[in-house]
Amino acid sequence: MSGDPPGDPRATSGSVEASVDAGIEEVDADDFAAGEIDEVVRFEVVDHGDAARVVHVVGEIDTLTAPVLRTRLDEHLSEVPLLVLDLTEVTFLGSAGLAVLVAARDEADRHNHRFRLVPGSRIVVRALEATGLLTLFELADTAEEALAT
Repeated sequence: MSGDPPGDPRATSGSVEASVDAGIEEVDADDFAAGEIDEVVRFEVVDHGDAARVVHVVGEIDTLTAPVLRTRLDEHLSEVPLLVLDLTEVTFLGSAGLAVLVAARDEADRHNHRFRLVPGSRIVVRALEATGLLTLFELADTAEEALAT
């Protein structure tokens, strides 16, 4: 393509797919210091007796932070019969985060435990609706409601 800087992969590639792939980089959360991830996402865990726990997520769930969320959820899912994931303060939910939610639901099923979501924001609801995942989860409007039912 004329006008592209030298070394731009689009300038030498004849396919659109190659130019898209050239910009994709795998991210390993282990390569980042805990402080860097804490700037993007934060988790607050509240126990409700031995039978239930609420994990509040604040921030973005993307390619970088999704593996951290997965680790946190896996730890909690085996420990309590009911895990509530409160996404009320999530400001971005990407495909990697959606995959973690599905994996968490499957993990809860394997343990015969319950996994409930509190979407809380239009951002989260739209991501779940757009991908057809909304119906896969037990939903509640608030963490208190999720704990009560």
